[in-house]
Amino acid sequence: MSRKVVELFYDVVSPYSWLGFEVLCRYRNVWNIDLKLKPAFLGGVMHSSGNRPPGMVPNKFLYMVTDLHRLAEYFGVPLSQPSNPAEAMFEKGSLPAMRFVTAVAEKHKDDDVLVEKVSRELWKRIWSTDQDITQPASLTEAGLKAGLSASEVEELLLLATSQTVKDKLKNVTKQALDHKGFGFPLTVCHVNGKPEVFFGSDRFELMAHCIGEKWVGPQPTKLTAKM
Repeated sequence: MSRKVVELFYDVVSPYSWLGFEVLCRYRNVWNIDLKLKPAFLGGVMHSSGNRPPGMVPNKFLYMVTDLHRLAEYFGVPLSQPSNPAEAMFEKGSLPAMRFVTAVAEKHKDDDVLVEKVSRELWKRIWSTDQDITQPASLTEAGLKAGLSASEVEELLLLATSQTVKDKLKNVTKQALDHKGFGFPLTVCHVNGKPEVFFGSDRFELMAHCIGEKWVGPQPTKLTAKM
């Protein structure tokens, strides 16, 4: 059977995207899927769709704090809220970070291993160790930890400022909007020529049903080890 294409639209400013990202990366060798990572700009999707971030609604924000704490343990992801979430998410944002990830994707078009590693390091900075993801020095540190050389990081930082990368990020963001996206993570499963769209990091059981696979929890290798 041919592998089903599964596209994951995400932004490292979104903690729920990190959860969805890690789960799909774990399942890429469990399910018969071809996972395509699609770094995009959440701010553009929120603005164009007319959506509001949960952090802007007081009761939603309070719930999110508790929710993320529980989910971090359940998903096995070292998620920890930044000391100033409003500054990290809304004032600083993620545009430089997502342009950097897009530059990695542009340079390594045939292999998303480095896209995965760089994205993960950026998530760790903002959502685990409470560090910046907007300054060149921050992006450099994330790139080095992901396994890039100093010269590669320097080249990617330059590429991230190019019109080519800016246009690519806009294009991928538009793709999410074309799927009627209003937030991230947005997962698009291509089944029998039809896109099945899922929002959030809590739809994996339904997603598995739609693509003819089995959901065994957010940590499939952990379950296999116990068995």
